[in-house]
Amino acid sequence: MDKIVIRNRIRELRFKSDEMTQQALADQVGITRQTVIALEKGKYYPSLELAFRIAKTFGVPLEELFEVVP
Repeated sequence: MDKIVIRNRIRELRFKSDEMTQQALADQVGITRQTVIALEKGKYYPSLELAFRIAKTFGVPLEELFEVVP
């Protein structure tokens, strides 16, 4: 079975949001800055609840935040 790879646009959306810092995002969604770093590097996949909180923070639908890489 092939491994599913999911890419996210968190870093890009942070910069489009007045260059929001990793710490500011972490504070808004209730995680650590280290978790934001791991998310941006693709080393950690968030829970569905966290994914929705991040999408809501940026005002985008979930499918604009995450995409499956073929």
